[in-house]
Amino acid sequence: MYNPNMLKTFLDCPKKYYLKYVRQIQAPVKSEPFEKGKKIHALANYYLKGCDITKFEKVLNPDETSVWNLLKNNEYFNKTYINSEYNLSCKIDNYWIGGRLDALVKDENRYYILDYKTGSIPQNPEFDVQTMIYLLCADKFFDADLTFIYIDLKNNKNYRIDLTDEMRAKYTDEILKIITTVEKSNFPKKSACKFCEYKKVC
Repeated sequence: MYNPNMLKTFLDCPKKYYLKYVRQIQAPVKSEPFEKGKKIHALANYYLKGCDITKFEKVLNPDETSVWNLLKNNEYFNKTYINSEYNLSCKIDNYWIGGRLDALVKDENRYYILDYKTGSIPQNPEFDVQTMIYLLCADKFFDADLTFIYIDLKNNKNYRIDLTDEMRAKYTDEILKIITTVEKSNFPKKSACKFCEYKKVC
């Protein structure tokens, strides 16, 4: 099954994709840059499920507390809860695609896929691999209007992408094009690898 991280890795560098997902070589990655995001995602999951998180909130540092409060007060985060940290997959053509949604919420007219970002949102969010895969998968399961919301906690903004018939067709074509390229690839190396964790085994 192809998930967003796999296809993004391939688009970034086919050789890195080969080492990571075909050869399954595990390279060490520094965890510090991701700690804030991990904490916020974990808190959000517990909070949405109705757990008491007051003890966890007390150990957040000031920056984490500020980001968490932004998320708690976000208009989309406060819609009707359906599920969080939610695995979803579907088949397009002969291939399985899927991933894990941060949260799925709804109002009376629409379902919303939420993705919280403590860093930067994608440069072209409408056609980011994650956007396309999540909307295509959700579209197979929910007979309702669908919207993807990037919650940009770094800048306190929301980026909204509504799924239309035209976008559905474009997304399907684009994902199939990427997967077909992966299937036929000989995994060439790209030159921009100075900071790649696989550079010593590449």
